[in-house]
Formats: sequence, structure tokens, C-alpha cells
Amino acid sequence: MKVKVISRNRREFTRERKSELTRVCRTTQPELHPFEKAREYQRAVNAVKLDRHFAKPFVGALSGHMDGVYCMAKSMGSLTTLLSGGCDGEIRRWDLAERRLLWSARAHAGFVRGMAFSRSGHHFVSASDDKTVKLWSAAAERDDAAPLAQYLGKHGFHDVDHHHKEHTFGTAGPTLLLWDTARSEPLHSFEWGADAITRLRFNPAQHNLLGCISSDRAVTLYDVSAGSAMRKMTMQTRPNALCWNPMEPMHFTLASEDHCLYTFDMRKLDHALCVHRDHVSAVLSVDYSPTGRQFVSGGYDKTLRIWSTGELKSEQVYHTKRMQRLFSVCWSMDASYVLSGSDDTNVRIWRAVANERGAPKSSREELKREYSAALVEKHKYLPEVKRIKNHKHVPHAILKAAEVKETVAKSQFKREKNRRAHSKPGAVPKIPAKKKKVWKVHE
Repeated sequence: MKVKVISRNRREFTRERKSELTRVCRTTQPELHPFEKAREYQRAVNAVKLDRHFAKPFVGALSGHMDGVYCMAKSMGSLTTLLSGGCDGEIRRWDLAERRLLWSARAHAGFVRGMAFSRSGHHFVSASDDKTVKLWSAAAERDDAAPLAQYLGKHGFHDVDHHHKEHTFGTAGPTLLLWDTARSEPLHSFEWGADAITRLRFNPAQHNLLGCISSDRAVTLYDVSAGSAMRKMTMQTRPNALCWNPMEPMHFTLASEDHCLYTFDMRKLDHALCVHRDHVSAVLSVDYSPTGRQFVSGGYDKTLRIWSTGELKSEQVYHTKRMQRLFSVCWSMDASYVLSGSDDTNVRIWRAVANERGAPKSSREELKREYSAALVEKHKYLPEVKRIKNHKHVPHAILKAAEVKETVAKSQFKREKNRRAHSKPGAVPKIPAKKKKVWKVHE
């Protein structure tokens, strides 16, 4: 009689370390796994439930301001440096890693309207209502340290932004002024029929391009090297803030007074690429992630929302009982945290991913997280997973305001539909929402 014995080497299915689990050999043949889809679906439901259960986005608050935090600035040369400017003229520099104050100064006699770091992070500029722009050293430690330079203007300044390569910066006011840090007088002055310019931002890739928001509801693109304006777009509603996408520098997003955010392509200003609707009050600030895949917005409705580029609805909504209206938001340079400055004198730190933790993870934990995220992404359109993933806890007042907004939008849509049905063909044209808010484009 012939007997065949199955013989295996133990090293082939056992790990080297005794503390680790035993390796299990599995076959991936589909005919041997008839319930694979059901198991994956249940794992996806469990994964999205655990994500919601362990979501704790709030990290901490930086307190110390005596008035509301109106503006913030992050340094391109340091991951842990943050500037915050208050409505009482005080500027504070923070260490985000240790959550402590490094330096503070009573810099201005009025609101600190804007701040901006240089590309290297060596110095920063601050603008205020008191008609001054001051240049400060980013390494100052004494609270009584004097500014490196001071620039006087004829009117109060509404915003400031530093050039990404050169030692120049731009200021917003009754006119757009371009300054050199080595000169006391502005180099150039730009204007295009606007009462006042409220916001300005340099393009992160085309450094001579400057985007501005003016009080006549217009967005204007200026070419600093040519010394002239390129294009101007006037909207139906007033935009409050502007931010360029760092990975797609031809795109920018506007935070508007009509509770929406609009993403535009600078080459085609006659319509928006996407209309982001979720806020229930005016949106006051917007900032992009360094990866360019997400952006954050803060509004008058006391909530901070995180959006994916190109999505209509927000992914995350952050709020606390004591947080008031958000005047400024920004994303950390490592794309892991979101910062907000509000009217209640606090700067708050939030996690960009609500269920992430700062502690280092083992390779097995990383693989498990990646597998769970892939399952949720695969099954995100199924009803149960979609319901849990899209559910957001918001205050009762915001929930009721959102319901009222939805009712008003439906009634307006129905009224326009009835008017079109009972009018002559073409008398009431159907205008898409992406074009409806753009009033005129000036070449």
C-alpha cells in the first residue's frame, strides 16, 4: 500500500517573531467565497459607523486675545508657526506644536485687517485701519520689539498679501497699491472703477498675477509685471474672500454673501465650475489645503465646513457651543489640521480628518485603515452607508435655517417653472445656477 503524506515547512506559514500572529494562507478563488459581497458590505457599514463613533475633531483652543480674531496667517517656512490678528490691533505668534504663545505686540491702533508671511518666513507684514502697514521680524521674541519698517498710506487698508518670490507686497484699500519693502512709497497703483478693494491674493504659480475683490461685487485680475488689469467679472452677490487652488492655480474659490461658495476658472469667468451650498449664512473666509484636494470655509452661521474640490455639499461640519462667527480660517501646511479664528477671541485647532489621531500607527493599523477607507469608498452610494456617511450633527438653529432655505429654493424653482410653462417659448430662458450669479464679464 502506498501512502502520500502532506509535508509543509513551518517557516513558510509562521512569522519570525513569536509575538506576532500566525500567517494564514487563504485562496482568492471567487467560487470558494459565495458571500464575499455581503461580507464586504457589512464591513463597510461597520467601518463608516466606527468613523462616526470615534470622530473627535476638536484638538484645542489658543486663548489670550482680548477681542475677536479677525485674520490669521501661516508661514511657508515653518509647520508650527501661526499669526493671529485681533480687532483691538494686537498680533500674536503661536507655536502650534506646544500650543503656547511665542510673541505678542499691540501693533496697530485699529483692526488688524490682514497679515502675510514672506516666502522664506523671515518676516511678515500687517495692515490695519490706522493707515499703516508694518514689517515685522518673524524671529522677534520681546513683546516690546519695534517693527522693521513702517509704511504710511492716505487711507485705511483692508487687506495685505506678500509676493511669493520678490520682496514686494500688495495692499487693498481705495486703490490697489504695490509696495517694495525697501521703499517708503508705493511702486504702482491700480484701479478699475471700484469704490474700494476688500481682498487680494497673489497667484501661487503665476506670481505676477493678482486676484482682487472690490466693493462693487467684482473680481478683478491684475498683471503686476505689465502694470495693468486683465479681466473683470461682476457678480450678482457680494464676494467676501478669495483663495487660489495651489495645485490647480488657474482655479480660485469665492466665499459669497449669499451663503454659497463659487469655484471659477480664471480663463472662463462667464460661469462657475461648481457652486458649493451648505452654509445657512454669509461665508466670510476660505482657504485651500496644500494638496489642493480640499478647502475649508468659515461663515456667519458659527460653523466651519470642509469641502472636497468639485463637490456640491460639505464633507464635515465643525462647531462648538461657545464658538461664534468665524472671520478667518486656514489650513496647516502639513494638511493635517484646520485652524479657525472667531468672534469669541479664540483660535481653535481642528483635525482635518475627524477620526484621525496624532499618535504614530503600526503598519497593521495603517493597512486596516486603508482597507476600511477603500470599502467605504466602494460602497458609499448604497443607502445605509450613504445615510451614515452624510449625516451631520448641527445645532437646532442651523437645522431649521437649512429647512427654510430648502423650502424657499423649491418654491422659487416651482414659480420659475410655472412662469416658463405659461409664457411664450424663449420668453423665460432657463439659466443654469453656474451662470445665474455672474452678471457681467469685462475684457
